Amino acid sequence: MSNPFAWIAEPLNPNQPAKKFFNLNKLGDARYGRLPFSIRVLLEAAVRNCDEFLVKKEDVENILDWNVMQSKNVEVPFNPARVILQDLTGVPAVVDFAAMRDAVKKLGGDPEKINPICPADLVIDHSIQVDFNRRSDSLQKNQELEFERNKERFEFLKWGSQAFHNMKIIPPGSGIVHQVNLEYLARVVFDQNGYYYPDSLVGTDSHTTMIDGLGVLGWGVGGIEAEAVMLGQPISMVLPKVIGYKLMGNPHPLVTSTDIVLTVTKHLRQVGVVGKFVEFFGPGVAQLSIADRATIANMCPEYGATAAFFPVDEVSIRYLIQTGRDEEKIKHIKNYLVAVGMFRDFNNSAQDPDFTQVVELDLHTVVPCCSGPKRPQDKVAVSEMKKDFETCLGAKQGFKGFNVAPERHGDRVKFVHNGSDFELTHGSVVIAAITSCTNTSNPSVMLGAGLLAKKAVDAGLTVKPYIKTSLSPGSGVVTYYLRESGVMPYLAQLGFEVVGYGCMTCIGNSGPLPEAVAEAITQGDLIAVGVLSGNRNFEGRIHPNTRANYLASPPLVIAYAIAGTIRIDFEIEPLGVNAEGKEIFLKDLWPTRDEIQAVEQQYVIPGMFKEVYQKIETVNESWNALDAPSDTLYTWNPKSTYIKSPPFFENLTLELQPPKSIVDAYVLLNLGDSVTTDHISPAGNIARNSPAARYLTSRSLTPREFNSYGSRRGNDAVMVRGTFANIRLSNKFINKQAPQTIHFPSGETLDVFDAAERYKQAGHPLIVLTGKEYGSGSSRDWAAKGPFLLGIKAILAESYERIHRSNLVGMGVIPLQYLPGEDAESLGLTGRERYTIVIPEELAPRMKVQIKLDTGKTFHAIMRFDTDVELTYFRNGGILNYMIRKMAS
Repeated sequence: MSNPFAWIAEPLNPNQPAKKFFNLNKLGDARYGRLPFSIRVLLEAAVRNCDEFLVKKEDVENILDWNVMQSKNVEVPFNPARVILQDLTGVPAVVDFAAMRDAVKKLGGDPEKINPICPADLVIDHSIQVDFNRRSDSLQKNQELEFERNKERFEFLKWGSQAFHNMKIIPPGSGIVHQVNLEYLARVVFDQNGYYYPDSLVGTDSHTTMIDGLGVLGWGVGGIEAEAVMLGQPISMVLPKVIGYKLMGNPHPLVTSTDIVLTVTKHLRQVGVVGKFVEFFGPGVAQLSIADRATIANMCPEYGATAAFFPVDEVSIRYLIQTGRDEEKIKHIKNYLVAVGMFRDFNNSAQDPDFTQVVELDLHTVVPCCSGPKRPQDKVAVSEMKKDFETCLGAKQGFKGFNVAPERHGDRVKFVHNGSDFELTHGSVVIAAITSCTNTSNPSVMLGAGLLAKKAVDAGLTVKPYIKTSLSPGSGVVTYYLRESGVMPYLAQLGFEVVGYGCMTCIGNSGPLPEAVAEAITQGDLIAVGVLSGNRNFEGRIHPNTRANYLASPPLVIAYAIAGTIRIDFEIEPLGVNAEGKEIFLKDLWPTRDEIQAVEQQYVIPGMFKEVYQKIETVNESWNALDAPSDTLYTWNPKSTYIKSPPFFENLTLELQPPKSIVDAYVLLNLGDSVTTDHISPAGNIARNSPAARYLTSRSLTPREFNSYGSRRGNDAVMVRGTFANIRLSNKFINKQAPQTIHFPSGETLDVFDAAERYKQAGHPLIVLTGKEYGSGSSRDWAAKGPFLLGIKAILAESYERIHRSNLVGMGVIPLQYLPGEDAESLGLTGRERYTIVIPEELAPRMKVQIKLDTGKTFHAIMRFDTDVELTYFRNGGILNYMIRKMAS
């Protein structure tokens, strides 16, 4: 089909007639100038891709009419310019692509058709762990172990990079996906196939939103959804409401961007922005660097929005120059954005568009803060940290409570580490990690940490040797400027050597604690603490032994490491005492914003970025040496415990089967509110007493060879056994936190996988009952794939996290939602009943379905297929089945 809007395409530069752009101003529609800048990106993509099939003129009209349509649940398609993957979600995506090639061939089609149509970048950054720290060769040792553990995965990914067209793979040791995206991969404006158009993307990591800080619209989707985009399918989305977040004033000189983002996170959680876009405007935005904006955008999943957009302005252009981008390209970027009405001046209120709602923050009101002990939105002012932790100790079990009896608050456990005596108590810091894309992309907080470290060392302060300290920069550029500015030796002296380039501690790859420390924590049942500059601190995520975890700026991570405890009031208590007996306070060491900016201007320069990124794809010798085949079809190795052909397509036929009702299903799990994908999806270490461990042992592996769940995401046999295997899972069927449930026919308490297997062998379907915000947290495709393979046919929840609901749909698992005002308690559901869910042949989006219990009770729930496209996927048994049928027919 020809594009009905082809007439508005014109050359950007009269001297280059072959290079065109769709000039939206030529639509002559006054509504365009009132649209939020983020919605203008959706509009441009719809206009450029309009083919009257996947994208229709009606879709373009609906986006133009955003002011009216935003409140009407209108579905619109969006074709992102590219897809970005990290290796934990990238491996299963490439596994699925390889299996889809096999399935297409089996159905008589051409397997070569299975290829990314939309450009895909994959950055290997999630496999490295902090096994070694506090030694000069930590980086080398951790990288060697990473390759030793992940050789099969890396060989498979290298095969993928050669077998699939349109896929770029950035080798391990290069940096964190979102930082590499910001500093190197982001185009801001695409120049492709004779057209200029805005860079936009979806990614298989919820923190993909970090790129919104540079004016590139992007957000996280499930791996399943990303695969569909890679195969040329538009994302079907409900036209979002856009919250205008007005920033005013200047931050206090002692406040960091981390303090700003934790304040914004709590504020927007209170406002309620789930499923909405947030777009920043106002004169305060001009005061923020791109790194500051990217930090705020990065935390978007923590306040629940879909995207957190900062339109491109002069600060963005300066960042492109600073990071060594091509001068000619930068010129085209600005010219295009000005021509199409997408270039922003935050000091010009006449440019302010319409918003659904406007909320404001005066940056001058922000104070130094942390978040915790279990959720990123639970902000605590640094001045209140000691008091808040001590309140949490005694509070009842929950997001802000540990239920420790008052007489135990002073418990102490002595232990010996490397021949010296130490003791731990509640609140002792045992992990201090400068980690995560959130902050390591930001030179101001990284140099702030370095300057504080220098002052601390000069003052004679040290960090206790048993504390697991680590520094995992987001890219080689960070190491470069820390070294050039002279602060690296001081960081190393406090134990913060570079341990690797990857997410590491923030995703649970914190590695083991010293044995004596772990034993002391267990012996005393202590609430030990992890402090990290990350974005996630859900219970059980960072390390099994740190039940309290606080997000903090990199300088504060160092401060708490020196103090050795979270139970300190920096205002009145010294950080430490030096060898001369002098008390040193944090205020004596804290660098000012002016100090940091002076160092940043001198040492963070374009040459660094050019030097690091020119060789990024070839610098890793271990990667270069990997031997991988380049055949069209992958030769699966039956002995591999890392890469396995998944069973998703085993019984797939070209003909569609009509949807069937779910009859007499048992409830596998009865869960509460805020069940995260960390609770559902396998992550972190593989416990030695788990079903996954038993499987690996049966394949002749020793516990030392288990590696992590993240590294084994390409093997469904491991991943299904790790589904709902989190030790902090709270299942109402049993009276403790454990990855177990009751198998009702026998009455036995079993591991979740073992119970599900028993049900499956007896031919019983399964469902899960749960509360609000089911599936919040990181986007994880295995949080949907795992339940599907366990035999779970439907989830019944009070509400869902956006990405996770979409992933359930993508796997053909039915997301059911209680009617407003109803929940398990009000309906009197115990979970011990058997459930029949009546699925009619004629389906419609968000229709009500009847649920019958074996007790005779009936009630209704909403079937959360929100769009016709989602219903199409469901009828096909999932999105990948739909694509295979499409490619094979």
